[in-house]
Amino acid sequence: MHAFIYQAHPSRVVFGAGTLQQLPAEVDRLGAKRALVLCTPEQAASGEHVAALLGERAAGVFARAVMHVPVETARAARDEARRLGADCAVAIGGGSTTGLGKAIALDSGLPIVAVPTTYAGSEVTPIWGLTEAGVKKTGRDLRVLPRTVIYDPELTLTLPLGLTVTSALNAIAHAAEGLYAPDLNPVVALMAEEGIRACAAALPALRADPQDLAARGDALYGAWLCGIVLGSTTMGLHHKLCHTLGGSFNLPHAETHTVVLPHALAYNAPAAPDAMARIARALGAAGRPATAAGAPAALQALAREAGAPVSLAALGMPADGLDRAADLAVAAPYPNPQPLQRAALRALLQRAYDGAPPAP
Repeated sequence: MHAFIYQAHPSRVVFGAGTLQQLPAEVDRLGAKRALVLCTPEQAASGEHVAALLGERAAGVFARAVMHVPVETARAARDEARRLGADCAVAIGGGSTTGLGKAIALDSGLPIVAVPTTYAGSEVTPIWGLTEAGVKKTGRDLRVLPRTVIYDPELTLTLPLGLTVTSALNAIAHAAEGLYAPDLNPVVALMAEEGIRACAAALPALRADPQDLAARGDALYGAWLCGIVLGSTTMGLHHKLCHTLGGSFNLPHAETHTVVLPHALAYNAPAAPDAMARIARALGAAGRPATAAGAPAALQALAREAGAPVSLAALGMPADGLDRAADLAVAAPYPNPQPLQRAALRALLQRAYDGAPPAP
């Protein structure tokens, strides 16, 4: 047994179908009186619904959340919260909306109640990200950790099947990379395996019937565990690449994770055999047999079978941006089990661009 440190993060989770109705009570529990509701423009109707549910507790709706949290949007949301005298933020949506709430909290300490409608996992991490001048910066601060998370599987029923698949694979990426993090511990390792298993097992049922509420709940449960893993461990090559591709080339978040994950895992596989064995075991428990050596290929096959994108080209990545992406990835590297070499990363990005099979 290796020595380890485990630090639990203080957040309250309310899980179950129909739990959105508990939102007013959860806001009251924080002692808040004026909640600013955050959402994307596409989810404005959901934001208005939440505001109506909150009644007099709602200070207003800010429906301008976008991918990768541009610093200009974060400043506008912060100013709106101050103008309205908000003492709480309710973020309903995916990682973009939760990230906007975190940006407000980072500056003001405003408490957040997160209501996820995807499988992003950001709602249970103290990780924030802001994009400025085409570069995405991330950090950790407990001030941005949502105080309460309401997981209501009914809110994911309208998530299109394509986004369902990529969002679940995004969650799997959080857990998979956590399994070779330098600060992994036994508690988090168990959560990672179970999170991967739950997400992978839910996908066949959701492809058969996107309205399967039990499968939606299983995927949300898995995403919660995977999010805890992300918030409890140090990010490596996979997240560095995804942050670079998303922040600098504005690629869609979940889809980018889906494409890059098999290649990042294959790159690290020679230096992380235990992690690959755990991933393979989790996929096997989900009904997808895979050897440790074949875990990256099994995840790419899972994406391909579900109709998810498997190439950066399909996401709109410019071919002439691959060199810049490799340069950015090695310029400020995250800790990683396999040393980062520019030529090897450039080759990885080419395979990801082409949708080729993952290779070490």
